[in-house]
Amino acid sequence: MKAVLYESFGAPPRLTQVPDPTPEPHGVVIKVMATGVCRSDWHGWVGHDPDIQLPHVPGHEFSGVVEAVGKQVQKWKVGDRVTVPFVAACGHCPECHAGHQQVCDHQFQPGFTHWGSFAEYVAIHQADINLVALPETLDFATAASLGCRFATSFRAVVDQGKTSAGQWVAVHGCGGVGLSAIMIANAVGANVVAIDIADDKLSMARALGAVATVNATQVADVAQAVREITRGGAHVSLDALGHPTTCFNSISNLRKRGKHVQVGLMLGDHTTPAVPMSRMIAHELEILGSHGMQAHRYGAMLAMMESGKLSPEKLVGEKISLAQSIDALMNMDRFAVAGATVVTEF
Repeated sequence: MKAVLYESFGAPPRLTQVPDPTPEPHGVVIKVMATGVCRSDWHGWVGHDPDIQLPHVPGHEFSGVVEAVGKQVQKWKVGDRVTVPFVAACGHCPECHAGHQQVCDHQFQPGFTHWGSFAEYVAIHQADINLVALPETLDFATAASLGCRFATSFRAVVDQGKTSAGQWVAVHGCGGVGLSAIMIANAVGANVVAIDIADDKLSMARALGAVATVNATQVADVAQAVREITRGGAHVSLDALGHPTTCFNSISNLRKRGKHVQVGLMLGDHTTPAVPMSRMIAHELEILGSHGMQAHRYGAMLAMMESGKLSPEKLVGEKISLAQSIDALMNMDRFAVAGATVVTEF
């Protein structure tokens, strides 16, 4: 099969031929119909993820059609339209038994722990608990964007932040994760303040429901600006970028007893950011992480999509070929593109 492969961290990947995958007895092989280019893939490419063994095929947010089925698989058949959470579970550990597959003790992640979806085919283990059926009305490009940024944002806003109607939500960073969070928070009735450094992304944030925006390059104190807009601070605030500055601002702009949800990855030199601990204690703030979403929770998100409350197709930006994904991956850290870049031509 054709695949994008890199043999050392930071070196230009190449489009090449690699062996076709075969399904494990409990797994499937999926023909990839679309795959997103995500900043997490960039983190892996530059060497921030210790799970990656070289040579490596990246790609972790994808949709496709079941191509081959292992003999132990009961719920899926060849031809089924599916997607997969970027955190896949073992199904046997205490966390899985408790329904928390997103923090499975033995989790695996296509594009990190094994070869991913920048390829014509990808293998997925434990298919019966990790695959998500796609409605026939959902196109593959939109479905691909669900697996990482949109599903992660849904869990961050709904399950972790427990956002409710009328609350103020601040979203720091208006890339794919941030824009998804804005749409979702707006759909549940929250008032959203979007923060970024690019006017085009802030304009897109307003189009998706943000009631106010802050350009971080044009104010002296981002947290103070948010507190003024929200008349006391956000009830829920998300760092959707993953940077010490956005993390600090997100905690600092909360009102008393507010919740900070860390969604953006903090890797490399950013793993131990400074936090305003005195404010956290005095105001009884909560800090929460959000790491993907379980396959069994996709139903709630898909139901909101089918009812028209969520429109993730609006977040799909440029559609490119597998060959073009190399430049898209290498330039991911420049934050130049609004919306999700999706590979649809293999």
